[in-house]
Amino acid sequence: MTRRPTRRVAAVASAGALAATCLLAAPAQAASDNVAIRQMNKLITLEAVMGHLEAFQEISDENGGNRASGLPGYAASVDYVVEQLEAAGYTPEVQEFEFEYFDERSELERISPNPRTYEEGSEFIRNDFDTGSPQGEATGALFPADVRLDAPGLPDNTSTSGCEAADFAGMAPGSIALVQRGTCGFAVKVLNAQTAGAAGVVVMNEGQVGRTGLVGMIGDATGLAIPAVFATFDAGASLAETPGTTVRVKVDFTADIRTTYNVLAETRKGNPDNVVMAGAHLDSVQDGPGINDNGSGSAALLETAIQINRQNLKNQVRFAWWGAEESGLLGSNFYVPDLTQEERDRIALYLNFDMVASPNYMFGIYDGDNSSGTAPDGFIPEGSAQIEDVFEKIYTRRNQPFNDSEFSGRSDYGAFIEADIPAGGLFTGAEGAKSEEQAELYGGLANVPYDPCYHGFCDNLTGDGQDDAIYDALSAEYDLVGNVNTEALDINADVIGSAVLTFAYDTRTVNGVKPRR
Repeated sequence: MTRRPTRRVAAVASAGALAATCLLAAPAQAASDNVAIRQMNKLITLEAVMGHLEAFQEISDENGGNRASGLPGYAASVDYVVEQLEAAGYTPEVQEFEFEYFDERSELERISPNPRTYEEGSEFIRNDFDTGSPQGEATGALFPADVRLDAPGLPDNTSTSGCEAADFAGMAPGSIALVQRGTCGFAVKVLNAQTAGAAGVVVMNEGQVGRTGLVGMIGDATGLAIPAVFATFDAGASLAETPGTTVRVKVDFTADIRTTYNVLAETRKGNPDNVVMAGAHLDSVQDGPGINDNGSGSAALLETAIQINRQNLKNQVRFAWWGAEESGLLGSNFYVPDLTQEERDRIALYLNFDMVASPNYMFGIYDGDNSSGTAPDGFIPEGSAQIEDVFEKIYTRRNQPFNDSEFSGRSDYGAFIEADIPAGGLFTGAEGAKSEEQAELYGGLANVPYDPCYHGFCDNLTGDGQDDAIYDALSAEYDLVGNVNTEALDINADVIGSAVLTFAYDTRTVNGVKPRR
């Protein structure tokens, strides 16, 4: 999940003002409801939430190091959530759907001199030609074919690298050809390299503004039988600038249709015609256990569900743990369109919790009133501003600062706002860097990612694979367990419980529906 927090920050209310302020948004909750919310905060303990995270870590350890949809670790995570819900008195529904599963294992490596492994997805990607992407592996001497490293200062399509057979004159058979984007199509370049005897091909971007990053190599490459990848200009230049380079190229992936699951559960009590929904994605990426992203949101939501089912609610609460979010928000985008319009109309609002314990955290609230001005007109459903207001009041009551988090739809709430259902949620940051201002408010490290292990193996409870210098500095300020900031998690677990229970009692500020007596 990637969101950019804006610079709006709450002023923390004085103790006197807090004492005079009702718990949450107007109309004020009845005194008995306020008592119930305070009691919920006592029932939702850090120990219990961490227990769920420990279960997710154990599941990952026993299933190949991840909990990704389409793999055994996700199925085991579903089983765990279902078991916990059943023990709390729910009758959970496991909703099955199919999706396109991809597992990318392609590699690009400089063997010598100065060995370096390039990162798939940010420094290179495999080809995606219309005629197929041949799998295979090749190691050989690099042969730069008429590569122009001065291209960044020249017009687009200056480079003719690989467009002519003559560009490969002198290349030894079995070499790894390095060609550059420009003038002719990608397929022409890689087929010319293959004809000249290359065992593999690296196509680098040309280098001008807008032509430095990754683009998909598509087109008709009929007859291609060698591995070919596309690299950024910087990655390609680092290869070309190193004399005598030996390179290894590997194209290896799995692509098929698999089955995965959403888990849904409804409280026993509350108005079924005015449903409060709260969700978190349960899956991890394939590269790690996904303990912060999004074990943290899933665990806090699970403990909220366990405790709230004991309450005498006025509105029914429906909890959701989404599958295949990391594959493109697929679980929520399967669920919402599958509802009838009548079923959608019964949903008062949706709350989303995606990453709530980032080690270098900030407290982000989805910007439902668009005070940052980042959302286009008409994008945010009416009522979302009132959801944001509730979260702001909860943080303020706890003497905690908060930031706006961009209301972009880039998590599972996207399907709900597309259906014009009001939404809100929390986010403690991903790969974006904490600002100097935020470091003053929350502590932690400025100009360092909120989650340095975002989408990585080190998003775990053990600390394995973490950058020692960064995490030692963070541990000097915070109580960390692996990649989890337990201080942020403890606060956010209570905020989640408070918000869900608030709307379970009264949604009038969002949709005008009075609670049943």
